[in-house]
Amino acid sequence: MPENLLTHKQALAAVIQALGGTWDTERAILALRVAGYQPANDEAAGKEARNNLRKLAKDGLIVRPDPDQAVYRLA
Repeated sequence: MPENLLTHKQALAAVIQALGGTWDTERAILALRVAGYQPANDEAAGKEARNNLRKLAKDGLIVRPDPDQAVYRLA
């Protein structure tokens, strides 16, 4: 992979840090599409978004204030 390309996780992290606010699957899908991610279908887009949101939460960049909702915010 060329050095100047961001991974989906890096691209999503940059957008979340720049925009702040709350992040759910739909907002993450939009951010990934703007960053150039072209999913095969809506299901693939959702899986990629949720996977990257979980990774960013594990890394401590975002937190999930309500465990009953898949909505995140900056830590």
